[in-house]
Amino acid sequence: MVAVLVAGAVTVYAQLGEDELPPGIPPRPAAIVVDPQIRPVSADAPTPSAAGVRRAIASSVTAPALGEFTGQISDPRTGEVLWSQSPDEPRVPASNAKVLTGAAALLGLPHDKRLTTRVLAGAGGQLILQGAGDPTLSAQPTGAATFYTDPGRIAELAAQIKKSGVDVSSVAVDTSAFTGPTMNGNWARADIAGGDITPIEALIVDGGRVADPLDEFSARTPDPAKVAGRALAEALGVDFDDDEGITAGTDAQTVASVRSAPLQTRVEDMLRFSDNVLAETLAVELSVARGGPATLAAGAEAVKATLADAGFDVAGVTMDDSSGLSYDNRVSAKILDTVMSAASAPVSSGPATTSSGESVGSGSGIGASAQTRTALRPLLDGLPIAAGTGTLADRFDPSTNPGAGWARAKTGTLTGVSSLTGIVQTVDGRVLSYALISGGTSPADARPALDAVVGDLRECGCR
Repeated sequence: MVAVLVAGAVTVYAQLGEDELPPGIPPRPAAIVVDPQIRPVSADAPTPSAAGVRRAIASSVTAPALGEFTGQISDPRTGEVLWSQSPDEPRVPASNAKVLTGAAALLGLPHDKRLTTRVLAGAGGQLILQGAGDPTLSAQPTGAATFYTDPGRIAELAAQIKKSGVDVSSVAVDTSAFTGPTMNGNWARADIAGGDITPIEALIVDGGRVADPLDEFSARTPDPAKVAGRALAEALGVDFDDDEGITAGTDAQTVASVRSAPLQTRVEDMLRFSDNVLAETLAVELSVARGGPATLAAGAEAVKATLADAGFDVAGVTMDDSSGLSYDNRVSAKILDTVMSAASAPVSSGPATTSSGESVGSGSGIGASAQTRTALRPLLDGLPIAAGTGTLADRFDPSTNPGAGWARAKTGTLTGVSSLTGIVQTVDGRVLSYALISGGTSPADARPALDAVVGDLRECGCR
């Protein structure tokens, strides 16, 4: 009966209009207007103290699950290091190495730089798909979802070829843009089927994912260039020539081409999903831009050299690869936090001083030049959000960890190694940077313990 009466009242309301409501019926409520805004962090947020930070995290940093634990926490606004534990000790960083790779790419390459994959005319109707080092190129059909953001597509190349009217007999691939070994000597071949890596060739589609191109952990292919070539051949309905060593002539006619997303977008994708393949190709791209070889080893060297050129102290840093898969990498919490602090520090600041009035040197994030801080700022956009996106989507349980939604961080996981580098906004509105490295315990235990440290920082006024 009540439902009928309510329905009747609604009918009368609609018929009479708002200006003719019967007595006793309340006026229509105002429509709710959604007004999303991006609000800058207040420059007036209270300054935290080192003693306050130590009190806030005293319990969480002694958790047994952290094992061999090193770290550093800083205030990017002042450049002051608020807490540290063996921050200079070189550690296996796992995928936190990607913080350095992403930072170097943003420092050493134009943020709007795109890679162009071309199809060139060969002899006798053969077309040559020439790789440009872009693993985001996708074999997904036009309009279908892709793992990476706004990639070029094989389907688009095929459409251009068909429109050109070129008579096609077969498709071959040219991977000459990259040289040297396609796998680091410390990577396990089993990690290809396990979904962590594919041989790093100049031509890769969907990051080498073959079981499911949309699944982050999909099994990868041991022959990425051939998979790409076959995809184009199938789209054109012609044979694939799997002969190795084919190289298009420098004067070969371009029949079709597609471009990658801008560098900044590719760096963000790499960080958000901790994508090893994208990290390695970005480093090779950086090496080439610096005039070096297009090899995996040169890419890792280019990351370290670019950071050094920007004024960061890379003493003790060993980059055996650019993705963090290798156990031979060595990175300190200090360099990770310093880079993160620089990315989140105010772009325009005068000489910085600590809360005790001491001057801040070039070893702090704010000691980096304004140009460097500006270049690094997009690093923050790629960091996963706690309990929200990327590799942090299933961490920082909102029911137990106050850092959920307020922390952003790059994760790192290998057997016996867990790391976390990022930023968190405290309840007072202050942004703090941190780099935390745990070793010798199970990641299943270490990761919640690392998250708890960051959760304590979120709750911390730290004054």
